[in-house]
Amino acid sequence: MSLPISRRTLLAGAAGLAGSLAFPMPPSPPGLEDTMAADPAWAAYLGDLDPVWRKVPTSFYQAPFLGNGGLGAAVYQTGSAKRLAFKLGDSRVRDHQGTGGTNFGNARLPVGELTLSTAGDLTAVDLRLSLFDAELSGTITTSKGVLGLRAFVHATRDVLVISVNPKSGNEKVAWTFTPALARSPRLDFKPAPEGLRTNPPAALAGTTCTQNLVAGGQTVTRWQGTNTLLATVVHSFPARDAAAQAGRNLGAAADLGLDGLTQEHRRWWHAFYPKSFVSVADTRLESFYWIQLYKLASATRRDRPVLGTCGPWLEPTPWPGTWWNLNVQLEYWLVNATGHTELDSLTASLDAHRDNLVANVPAQYRSDSMAMARTSQEDLATGTAPVPGGDGDPEVGDLTWALHNAWLSYRHSMADGVLRDLVFPLLRKAINYYLHFLTKDPGGTYHLPRTFSPEYASTKDCNYDLALIHWGCATLLAANKRLKLGDPLAAKWQDVLDHLVKPPQDATNGFWIGADVQLTSSHRHYSHLLWFYPLYQLEVTDNPANRAALTRSMAHWLGYTGAQQGYTFTGSGSMYAVLGEGDKAHGQLSTLLDKYVQPNTMYKESGPVIETPLSGAQTMHDMLVQSWGDTIRVFPAVPTAWAEVTVHNLRTEGAFLISAVRRAGRTQFVRVRSLAGEPCQVVPGDLAGPYEVRSLTDGSAVPWQPGSGGSLRLPLSRGDDVVIVTRGTDPRLRIAPAASNTKRYWGLP
Repeated sequence: MSLPISRRTLLAGAAGLAGSLAFPMPPSPPGLEDTMAADPAWAAYLGDLDPVWRKVPTSFYQAPFLGNGGLGAAVYQTGSAKRLAFKLGDSRVRDHQGTGGTNFGNARLPVGELTLSTAGDLTAVDLRLSLFDAELSGTITTSKGVLGLRAFVHATRDVLVISVNPKSGNEKVAWTFTPALARSPRLDFKPAPEGLRTNPPAALAGTTCTQNLVAGGQTVTRWQGTNTLLATVVHSFPARDAAAQAGRNLGAAADLGLDGLTQEHRRWWHAFYPKSFVSVADTRLESFYWIQLYKLASATRRDRPVLGTCGPWLEPTPWPGTWWNLNVQLEYWLVNATGHTELDSLTASLDAHRDNLVANVPAQYRSDSMAMARTSQEDLATGTAPVPGGDGDPEVGDLTWALHNAWLSYRHSMADGVLRDLVFPLLRKAINYYLHFLTKDPGGTYHLPRTFSPEYASTKDCNYDLALIHWGCATLLAANKRLKLGDPLAAKWQDVLDHLVKPPQDATNGFWIGADVQLTSSHRHYSHLLWFYPLYQLEVTDNPANRAALTRSMAHWLGYTGAQQGYTFTGSGSMYAVLGEGDKAHGQLSTLLDKYVQPNTMYKESGPVIETPLSGAQTMHDMLVQSWGDTIRVFPAVPTAWAEVTVHNLRTEGAFLISAVRRAGRTQFVRVRSLAGEPCQVVPGDLAGPYEVRSLTDGSAVPWQPGSGGSLRLPLSRGDDVVIVTRGTDPRLRIAPAASNTKRYWGLP
């Protein structure tokens, strides 16, 4: 039996779930001194971390980038002409032919570039990307003079706004648009599949570019103005009616004017940042962290397409779509601790396109199953998912892993409606797909036929899939109990949980890829280690055997170096954080920044791949606050180098807000606010005991019980706000940036 999905749930889609997940920001309690409570403090703090450009950017990986989750622009000198261009992209612009799937007939398509056609050659720039205002500003110098520049992609309107004014010399302002060829970027890396048709050339007429597509639909780029330029990109399918919307976009923007657009845009961004606060005594990493939050908010929003590997900035790439075997999952981890549910287009997309998740499985399994193959566009239609034990490399676990992200969204909100209406029914069907293929041996142990461990090999009892099955069954059982559903499959899930084959491994090298394949060469992915991270199915804090297994596995995995990539270091950094080894985690992040991250904090593997820097920010979260296994761990893996740390309003599983301060290498206090009244167990870092817990509302003592591993069990109701301190002390409960140097690092300083 499968749970019915109501028409109301389907129609409510992302909007309803967004409401369930959203929290109003509670004001700081009277006993907490928050120096970051006002806009001027944020402007000054982020201003010290802004990327700057003292040299002309000449590639995407050096470029300032702007976006609103749909429309995007990267600003750099393109081609041989010494002119500054705004290269446009949009996460909604793609082909619809179908031939060749995601990478060819349905591929994301480039748009074109608006070039500032100066009379003189570009010779110098002095530019700053204000994170707080989400605006690029400064001067550009040509052989004819100096121009002042301001530019932003409006936060909530699909309009690029550019203001350019002469400051000295004889330079003049003019604009030209060069359309890109509407062809898949994959064609520069792989031959076209048979039957792929060529889209017609774009048609330029005045200040409008129309790109019709052979499969129907069109993309219209339109711009107006000179010293103040407004530009928009609109994609429509199957109708060819984008021009009307483009006109409306520009008309409404022009009516508001530059000042009105600026105020509206800044209002959104100024409300964005204060939802949480992280500051560490490491300016390079601190700036990197905040640029990732800016990047994610520029790349996606809950009502926009699920993130592709490039975000909205489509450059030459073999990856013109969305990848589900690691990329998507890493892209969204950052939203949970920071409370930015308005960016969670992944959960919204899983909700909105659940019919396609059913259509992705072979016809004989559609009555009770869901799955996806490796790649899709925004509709999550991947083509037919592979069958365990089938031909080729059957990569089966990607949907289940994506649902772990949706479950994390639920766990950080504890909104039971999300668990009941989204996570449970989708996960039930994803695990059902596995159940069709699990078989018991004569000893009563369940085994899985051959499946593919992403980026490595196919094998029976693949650790990638076993970990996901174990997590999925455990999560379904917990949800069934919490929601009192009485699901008839509960006995089956418990049986699988009790009798699933143990992870294939040995006592020397740790975890294998699966029963038939050991790890014998460099592997950039940590697909065989999902048991430990991010699924946390094997606890390493109090279980020496599991800890030893992870330690062996990581040493063996990282010992092969030929194929490592950036996310090798974010994943291993987070695993070191799970082990409590902060200095090693910090070392992995340092390697990431030294070897892989580009001047503007982007990352590339044959083309832009957005997930790795975003997951680097999550590694920082894992070093600062962890909340798996129903326990909140404060400062579990802070490196020696971070003698000063401040975190404020970081969200955890169980829906708690955590604030904590570390000064001179020791934790000063830990503040906990309950948003949902769930059971609370906290390990307060290296805060010196004995402990005392006080209410921040009235100063009264709060009783608590000791838990395992040095934790405190706190009896908190919804809305309770308490602080943990060393008994007999009265530390200053002050939220302020950690002291560090202010040397600029990102951009081209």
